[in-house]
This record gives sequence, C-alpha cells and structure tokens, in this order.
Amino acid sequence: QVQLVESGGGLVQAGDSLRLSCAASERTFSTTVMGWFRQAPGKEREFVAAITWNGGNTYYADSVKGRFTISRDNAKNTVYLQMNSLKPEDTAVYYCAAGAASRFRAYSDYILHRLYDYWGQGTQVTVSS
Repeated sequence: QVQLVESGGGLVQAGDSLRLSCAASERTFSTTVMGWFRQAPGKEREFVAAITWNGGNTYYADSVKGRFTISRDNAKNTVYLQMNSLKPEDTAVYYCAAGAASRFRAYSDYILHRLYDYWGQGTQVTVSS
C-alpha cells in the first residue's frame, strides 16, 4: 500500500507561484509513474501533469503547458509540481497519484485517472484575481 501526502497548497493572487509536494511512503516509488490531477467545484477531475519513473519524460495538459513543471526526487520519494503564472481558473483541489509504470505507454494513458492506483488526500489551491 502506497500512501501519498500532498502539501504546499494555499491562497495566492493571479500571477503568483506555488510549489506542491507529494511524499510517498513506498520504497517502490522509484518504479512508479506519478501524476497530478485537479478537481474544481462542480467539475470532473482532470489531468494536470505526469512524470515517468526515472523523470525522463513528462506530460502536461494543454491548459498548464509552459506554466507548470513536474519533477521528482526518487531519493526522497517525492514528486513536485511547480506552478507559475497562476490563473484564477487554476483554482482546484490538487491530487497526487501513483500508478504502475507497466500500464502507461502513450500520452493517452497518462491522462486517465483510472490507471493510477493510489491517491493522496488533496491540497487546495485558490488563485484570486
């Protein structure tokens, strides 16, 4: 069982930056795909970013490309989401997720929340205009 704990959310103004962190309990963290999803009130959970087990490949939703950066430190069992130039439409609860690397082949796989086995409790990000 992998436990994921997010941190770093908060209330910021448009244009500001935040860095989210997700700490994993499992030593097999280094063999998993890690992803970030978000869910705004009244909306479905949506893909934000993902990173392969070795950090060699990253994937982003079009809405955050160029503003957000996902990275991971396998020595610390931690994945990060650096969010720059935040917009009010980025307001949501952000969730960290982990999935077995063998399930993912193409971008169309990384964006599917059902392919991720473990989820954190979420951290709120609110961006005011």
